[in-house]
Amino acid sequence: MILIMANRLQIFGATPSPYTQKMITLMRFKRIPFDVHFGDVASLLKERNITPPKPVLLPVMLLKDDSGNEVATTDSTPIIRKLEKEHPERSVLPQDQALNFINYLLEDFGDEWLTKYMFHYRWHFEADADKAGTILPLVNSQVNLPDQILQEAKEFISQRQIERLWVVGSNEDTAKIIDSSFKKFMTLFNLHLENNPFLLGNLPTSSDFAFYGQLSQLIGFEHTSRTIAHDVALRVIAWHDLMNDLSGLDVYKNSLNVLEDCPDSLKQIFNQVGKFYVPVLLANAKAIDDGNESWETEVDGSLWKQKSFPYQAKCLTWIKDEFNSLNDVDEKRVLDFLDGTGCEKLF
Repeated sequence: MILIMANRLQIFGATPSPYTQKMITLMRFKRIPFDVHFGDVASLLKERNITPPKPVLLPVMLLKDDSGNEVATTDSTPIIRKLEKEHPERSVLPQDQALNFINYLLEDFGDEWLTKYMFHYRWHFEADADKAGTILPLVNSQVNLPDQILQEAKEFISQRQIERLWVVGSNEDTAKIIDSSFKKFMTLFNLHLENNPFLLGNLPTSSDFAFYGQLSQLIGFEHTSRTIAHDVALRVIAWHDLMNDLSGLDVYKNSLNVLEDCPDSLKQIFNQVGKFYVPVLLANAKAIDDGNESWETEVDGSLWKQKSFPYQAKCLTWIKDEFNSLNDVDEKRVLDFLDGTGCEKLF
């Protein structure tokens, strides 16, 4: 019989999953009791007679619906907003609604653009792909998996994941753009950490955990990206190590910035959001609206080609919904902050 302790949230995921790591570290910071279950998530849920979500995205968390029934739930961003309502202590969402929108946009950038770095560096280069293909079956099953079964699983997982590089737009045309963007991002994030210990001040917000999720792999798993990070961003390396467990951080002695007082280094990060992520978001959404299976656009002076990705079209809609929920004063504050970054093209 498999028992799940009452009053402890249950997380089902995988160690090489950036979104699993995002939620584990966030739960530690918020001091929410939880159990984490690593392995093949669909199988783990079925063993517990829990209907898996469709599709099974990582992590899966058991959360109560409006009727009080536990439901297997995915998608970290709305999960965080639900957790904030149920566990408001040690909040990861700014009270200032203009700053909260800036946090939302950064979280989306972390989840949807930084993941392009992660997937690219994991599967684009032969040596990285070979290592990932070996490790993933071991963490999804058991580390003492027999060699023959491991080799079969490695070939299956590697082929499936390499064939899915199109999802993040990693191909021979875009590889140089992704590599250039990653190096610029790491350099600018490193510069920002000279001013603040977290993205929006002296406390972490959900965007920090989104960044951490991807960097947990880019620094902690992928060899090529880890080498780049150690060359250009040692402050980010230190930040990554500290983010792993912030349960002891005193939230009463620290505070977030006022939006208008955020350092210029934060705006430089948004310049990268506007230069790299925004053109991709807009071109993908237009392709989805027009019914096109693929699209191309200019990113940082180079041609970006990718298959259309319906989920990221939804991301753009959600960003606009968040912006439209602001009052007129906060909308203006956001637009004033984003002016000249390229992000204003989203609205």
